[in-house]
Amino acid sequence: MRTALLAKYIVIAFVTTTSFLPLFLMVIMSTQTTEEIFRGLTFLPGNNLTANLNTVIDPLFFTAYMNSVIVSVTSTFFSVLFSAMAGYGLVAYRFRLRNAIYNFVLITMMVPVTIRLIGYMQQMRVMGLGGSLIPLVLVWLANGFGVFWMTQYLKSALKIEMIESARIDGSNELLTFFYIVIPCIRPALGTLSLTIFLWSWNMYLLPLVMISSPAQYTIPLFIQTLGTEYRDDYAARITGLLLAIVPLIIVFAAGSSNFIKGLTAGAVKE
Repeated sequence: MRTALLAKYIVIAFVTTTSFLPLFLMVIMSTQTTEEIFRGLTFLPGNNLTANLNTVIDPLFFTAYMNSVIVSVTSTFFSVLFSAMAGYGLVAYRFRLRNAIYNFVLITMMVPVTIRLIGYMQQMRVMGLGGSLIPLVLVWLANGFGVFWMTQYLKSALKIEMIESARIDGSNELLTFFYIVIPCIRPALGTLSLTIFLWSWNMYLLPLVMISSPAQYTIPLFIQTLGTEYRDDYAARITGLLLAIVPLIIVFAAGSSNFIKGLTAGAVKE
């Protein structure tokens, strides 16, 4: 019994150390110069943290940070809302093309991002939205994974009898959705919100091809520009990455319980 308990603690300690090691190394490298980073791996801090922070923190940094906050929060809100509505429609209604629509949603998840990006970029330019933050939000409104996730969760969490009772009592579909469906799927909403926020915050390829003005840079684009014409300042970039993950840590720490509950309760069921 003690041997098994000791083995479990050893495994937990190993997994924890492995998980936190990259973050620890980021902290160490943020205190070094680029030259020191390329000399080899070290676990001792350097003396260049202040210089790296001075390089990263400027007015454009705060602008990029705010742009990322606006894009991520807006994308998360609308993506989760529309995904929940679509999932509710696919579960609560019986219509002829329901299975075909659901299968089409699954197919969209299999299309490589780079292939979808070409058509989306052309579409945004034709609509006159190129070079703005709007395409970075619109891309999340029709989220195949979100619809799939909410549909699977609703199949196991939503009782159709409750919906039918609400309809008999005279409740319209909008009130039914917000007052009956939403409370039943809060763990799934939390899990999907964290996921979309993380993906949107870290999004790099789409802003790279859609954004041209530094005033509209998001955090990943801003960090990529750190350095000079002749030298890439990797130490400053790592410092910028360290500052960029602070909102992710805060959001995940605040919603980790719902995230785990949503994952365990939202197992795929048919």
